[in-house]
Amino acid sequence: MAQCGDKPKRIAFGVAPLGIISIGIVPMGVVSIGVVPMGVISLGVVGMGVLNACVVGMGVLVAGVNVMGVWWAGIDGMGPRRLGAAPSAVHQHHHSSPGQATPNLMAYPSREQALERARQLGCSGVHAMGSLWMPCAEHTQ
Repeated sequence: MAQCGDKPKRIAFGVAPLGIISIGIVPMGVVSIGVVPMGVISLGVVGMGVLNACVVGMGVLVAGVNVMGVWWAGIDGMGPRRLGAAPSAVHQHHHSSPGQATPNLMAYPSREQALERARQLGCSGVHAMGSLWMPCAEHTQ
């Protein structure tokens, strides 16, 4: 296990390994592979880094099941740019509890489209959601 102030190894294995290439449980390094990888490039289950390929990931360029990043690809995600989607793709946004009826709020590529939807929903104004626009002045909870 790495200690605070330890010099990184070239290749490290184990629990909390610290290395240029780290493999294990909570690996930390430039390239991290494991259960909770934290590195510039992270591959694993729950990853944090600049480039991630993880089930759950957070970073700049992220691919996985449930992710958050500037550029992302996955089943469910959040961020300004979804890879593989058309730039004007409508973003589905859900805020409802099971059995609770809620208006279907969507994000639109133009402010005007969001204003039209706001009028249809009976609310006023719009708000930005990344590079898209959503109806109603405030985001519903």
